Amino acid sequence: MEKARERNKSNNINAENAQSRQETKINYGLLTATTMIIGIVIGSGIFFKSDDVLIYTGGNAKLGALVFCIGAFSIIFGSLTLIEFSVRTKKNGGFVGYYEDFISKRVASGFGWFQTFVYYPSVIAVVSWVASLYIFSLFNIQAGLEAQIILGLVLMTMVYTLNIISVKVGGYFQNASTILKLIPLIGFAIIGFFWGAPNPEIPAGIEIIEKSNVGLRWVAALTPIAYSYDGWTIATSITNEVKNPKKNMSLALVIGPLVVLGVYLMYFLGLSNMLGTEYLMSTGNDAVNRAGELILGSNGSKIIVIFIVISVLGVVNGVTLGSLRMPQALASKKMIPNSGKIVEIQPKIGLSFPSCIISFAASVIWLALHYLTQKSGILNKSDVSEISVVFGYTCYIVLYIKVIMMWKEKTIDSFFKGIICPVFAILGSLIILIGGIVTNPFYVLIFMFICFMVCIAGFLYYKKSNKQ
Repeated sequence: MEKARERNKSNNINAENAQSRQETKINYGLLTATTMIIGIVIGSGIFFKSDDVLIYTGGNAKLGALVFCIGAFSIIFGSLTLIEFSVRTKKNGGFVGYYEDFISKRVASGFGWFQTFVYYPSVIAVVSWVASLYIFSLFNIQAGLEAQIILGLVLMTMVYTLNIISVKVGGYFQNASTILKLIPLIGFAIIGFFWGAPNPEIPAGIEIIEKSNVGLRWVAALTPIAYSYDGWTIATSITNEVKNPKKNMSLALVIGPLVVLGVYLMYFLGLSNMLGTEYLMSTGNDAVNRAGELILGSNGSKIIVIFIVISVLGVVNGVTLGSLRMPQALASKKMIPNSGKIVEIQPKIGLSFPSCIISFAASVIWLALHYLTQKSGILNKSDVSEISVVFGYTCYIVLYIKVIMMWKEKTIDSFFKGIICPVFAILGSLIILIGGIVTNPFYVLIFMFICFMVCIAGFLYYKKSNKQ
C-alpha cells in the first residue's frame, strides 16, 4: 500500500513537471547555465577578500590555499548532491522546487520567502554598492557612503531594466561578463607563478602586517571564503528555462564549481608569489592595483579596475536573473499573497512584471538597510549579505540529509552520490556556519534569527492559505 502511494506521488510529480515544462519558454543552454554559476561566484569577492584570508591565516599562503579548498567542498560536493534533485524534477523556483518535491510544500514556502525577500535582494544590494566603490575608485573620486549608495541604486536599476527589457540580452551579458572577468584572474595566475622579480616594498606610511602563528583562528577565514564562493545555487532558478535540463544543469553544476576552484587557487597563489603575503596583508584591497602596475605599467591599475567593475556587474546581473523569477515561482505554487496577479508571464518580456516589481522593491529596501548597517558600523567588516549567505548554507543541510535518506530507501543506488557527496556537503556547510558565527557572534546570531522568522512567516502563510 505504501509503495502504491509512493508511485502515485511520483506520477503526480512527473505530470506536474511535464505541465510546468510545457508552459515555460526555453531561453538558455549549457553555456549560459555554466557561465551563470561561474559569473555569479567569481565576482568582487576574490579581488578584495584574498588579503582577509591571509590575515586570518597569519600570512600562510599554503594554509590559505587549503582554506579555499575547504570552502570549495560546499559547492563541489553540494552541487554533486543537488544533481540528484535536478535530474528528478523540472519545477521552477530552483531550490524551492527541490523542497516542494522532496521535503514539503510548507518548508518550500518558508525557504522561498527567505530567498525572495532576504537572500537575493540583500546580495543584489551589497554587490551593486561594491560596483559603485570600484567606479569611484576608477575615476579617483573620494565619495561618501551616501553617494556610493545612490550610484549603487542607479547601477542596480540599470541591470534590472536590461533583464526586464530582454531576457536574452541579460543572458548574453552574463556570458560576456564571465569571459571578461576571467582574463585578469588567469593572467595574474600565470604571470604570478613565473614571476622572478623581488617582491615590491610596502609603501611608507602603511602599517606592516607581519606573518604570525594564528593557531585555530584561521577558521574565521571561512567567512570571506563563503562570500567568495557564494552564488552557485542561483543558477538552479533557471532550470526550467534550460534546454535538456537533466543533462545540461547536471553538467553545469559540476563544471562551474570546478572551474571556480581552479581559477581561485591559481589567482591566490600567483598573486601571493608576485607581491608577497606581507604586502598583500598590509596594503589590503589596493594590492591588486599594484599588481596591475607591475604587469601593465602606470595605467595598469585602472585597467584592472575596469575588469573588476565588469566582474562585479556580472554578479549583479546573474543574481538578478534568479531574483526576477522568484516571486512568480512562489505565485505559481500559491505560496505568496495575490498569486493570481503575480503568476501571469507577459509574453513580450518572458517574465511576470509584478514579480519584477517585487524583486526590485525588495532590493531597494535591502540597499537602504545596508546603508544603515554600514553607517552605524554594527556589523564591523561584515555586511547583511554575508550573514544571509551563511544562513542559506545552513538551510541546504536539510536537502543534503534528504539525499542520504533517498540512498537508504534505495532511490539512489550509488554510495558515492548517496553518502559521500552529501556528507562532505554537510561538513562544508557546518564549517561555513561556524566560521560565520566566529566573526561576529552577537549580530550574526540576531540576523540569522531574523532570517529564520522570515522562513516561519512563509511556512505559516502556506499553511493558512492551504487550509482555506
